[in-house]
Amino acid sequence: MARKAAQDDPLAPLTLAVGQEELLLDRAVQEVVAAAKASDADTDVRDLTPDQLQPGTLAELTSPSLFAERKVVVVRNAQDLSADTIKDVKAYLGAPAEEITLVLLHAGGAKGKGLLDAARKAGAREVACPKMTKPADRLAFVRGEFRAAGRSAAPEACQALVDAVGSDLRELASAVSQLVADVEGTIDEAVVGRYYTGRAEASSFTVADRAVEGRAAEALEALRWSLATGVAPVLITSALAQGVRAIGKLQSARGGRPADLARELGMPPWKIDRVRQQMRGWTPDGVSVALRAVAEADAGVKGGGDDPEYALEKAVVTIARAARSRGRA
Repeated sequence: MARKAAQDDPLAPLTLAVGQEELLLDRAVQEVVAAAKASDADTDVRDLTPDQLQPGTLAELTSPSLFAERKVVVVRNAQDLSADTIKDVKAYLGAPAEEITLVLLHAGGAKGKGLLDAARKAGAREVACPKMTKPADRLAFVRGEFRAAGRSAAPEACQALVDAVGSDLRELASAVSQLVADVEGTIDEAVVGRYYTGRAEASSFTVADRAVEGRAAEALEALRWSLATGVAPVLITSALAQGVRAIGKLQSARGGRPADLARELGMPPWKIDRVRQQMRGWTPDGVSVALRAVAEADAGVKGGGDDPEYALEKAVVTIARAARSRGRA
């Protein structure tokens, strides 16, 4: 059997995990350790922080053994290693030991860049572990988790899960695992709602959805729950703004298939369908009124008013009324 290319082989002499997303960094380590133990159940794993890897320590850990045991040496926060220890690591990269896999975890910034460059020059197998700060990245992560588990989840379900659980990747991964273990067949939005009702009801996007649908009472209830459970007011104004702008964009867009509109407006096709349903009853004037209400609420929650909660309630009611402006005409 042909040997795997270094980039595909967890047992390559050197794995470089680059980024600041802790879950992904931990998974990069776990993949190497699992492969090593599958090859040799007695693999010795050393997981070290910069203060534990002193000058000379790496040489001791990687020196030849009479028993030729397999070993995995993990170095966390490699960018924080001392200058002398970095010299040791660079020297080791030039002549790595057999049966030993070195895993360097590096934040990827300017600090310790010399070591990062040296590892890449040495042909390290590299694993990207970027911090996921954008909602789209977290949505892609959830989709990938379902795919990795061999399960199908509706796009709306993936979005609902992100809205309900939040930005913590560990919690998102745990939520996917729970749904995969408990639910048979395709996972849809209703399933996510049953499992995460309390959290979903506290979502800023739930407040926005109910408001732009003209459901004032439900929007206010979701708003009060959100605030009571610690959702930041600025996140709610952001969600309200996104909801109203989406309706304005779709109103002004040319008609067409969801896929075509998705490309034109920069929205996923499933969201085009949802916004189409939400925009019934909206007029261009209603969108203008709602956007002004969001702007006033945003100023209110950022220090321009005495009562952020009142500012949000006022905006929610105004948006809900605007959503029904055609019906009152």
